[in-house]
Amino acid sequence: MKPKSQESSGQIDLFNTPLADLLNPKHELYQLANLIDWKVLDDAFGEFFTENQGAPALPTRLIAGLHYLKHAFARSDEAVVAQWLENPYWQYFCGEEYFQHQIPCHPTSLTYWRKRIGEEGCEWMLSVTIQAGVASKTVKKQDFESVTVDSTVQEKAITYPTDGKLYERCRQHMVRLAEQHEITLRQNYNRKAPYLLMMANRYSHAKQMKRKRKMLKQLKTLVGRVYRDIERQLTDQSDAVKLAFKETLEKTQRILNQQPQDKNKLYSFHATEVECISKGKVHKKYEFGVKVGITVTNKSNFVLGARSFSGNPYDGHTLESCLEQAEILSGTRAKEAFVDLGYRGVEVPNVTIYKARQKRGINTRRLKRALKRRNAIEPVIGHLKNDGLLGRNYLKGELGDAMHAILCGAGHNIRMILRQLRIFLPHFWRPPCRILARPLSAPFLLSA
Repeated sequence: MKPKSQESSGQIDLFNTPLADLLNPKHELYQLANLIDWKVLDDAFGEFFTENQGAPALPTRLIAGLHYLKHAFARSDEAVVAQWLENPYWQYFCGEEYFQHQIPCHPTSLTYWRKRIGEEGCEWMLSVTIQAGVASKTVKKQDFESVTVDSTVQEKAITYPTDGKLYERCRQHMVRLAEQHEITLRQNYNRKAPYLLMMANRYSHAKQMKRKRKMLKQLKTLVGRVYRDIERQLTDQSDAVKLAFKETLEKTQRILNQQPQDKNKLYSFHATEVECISKGKVHKKYEFGVKVGITVTNKSNFVLGARSFSGNPYDGHTLESCLEQAEILSGTRAKEAFVDLGYRGVEVPNVTIYKARQKRGINTRRLKRALKRRNAIEPVIGHLKNDGLLGRNYLKGELGDAMHAILCGAGHNIRMILRQLRIFLPHFWRPPCRILARPLSAPFLLSA
């Protein structure tokens, strides 16, 4: 069914004090709650719910507010729900009228809600933060015409891939499935295989590579035995059992056949979309995840778009898609785009592309300053990873990569708006002059 409504009943609770009267109206979260147009989200997400089917969904402002807080303060689903119970400003931000003493929902409700709204719904959430940024004067509309685009790697929640760990993971999955479907294996190697993996790791640490390769060869042989044993017994099983083993056996065969020089290798058993992306950093030569294109305003570093790209494409081939997303979300077509040397050889219609170290065409002081400000996107990406959640993605699949990148951009915008309100609001804020008593249930409105 449609989400529940959070509208006030109009009746005053004599035994509770409304949060609007309890909290400091100059607090940045209090102000931000009144700047965000929650009705836009409510109307946009209405199409994802049916009218008269199932239980009523959670209020849109509650669940969307939890996601904003999650990515603004870098919390997990469990942590943001638990901290919501302790923080009255978080409760007011999510639309509560009185202080609540019970958690609003189970943390898994955030997962189900993300699956329901998908990438399109997350883009709506990012666009609302852009509107709030304009309303709070954190960013100006004319800034949308000059943007900076860069790419980074959104790392997936996997361990560093090695052949030994992948072989052992394949064996564990096959043995577990065999037990679930009552298939008796000739031998499952539950003791021998972990021992071989442990010895391979020890030999690798001691730089004894011949002994390490010997252990890995034995481990690969054991995995192949279990694989062939299951294949032989599946011929007499039903189609349902064969279907249950299909994906696991395909991944196992792919891992057993892949060679070090192969390009499209499988780096994780549970996250097949992970790519190995070389970044050339001294401390981290390779990153395992998905490429993400970040679009920010050149002047104020406000995020206008964040889009993931599977398959590790060339940076220049992602530029037009990034600019298209920024135009859709901000409502303004960029006229200038500042990029690094990874975008060489690409042109976008009606957009002037300025590349790092470019000399030709940079004939004004404004362009020289703007080209220097292109470097400012690097610390923005650092904040997205360290202050936000872009540094590690726990969401599943390519859809999870896309949603997570967009929500991380929304969280960065929320942090910038909160900083703007925290620094500049106390200098010009004045309490509104009220002749008549304000109803306790009415929201606080910032005076013009």
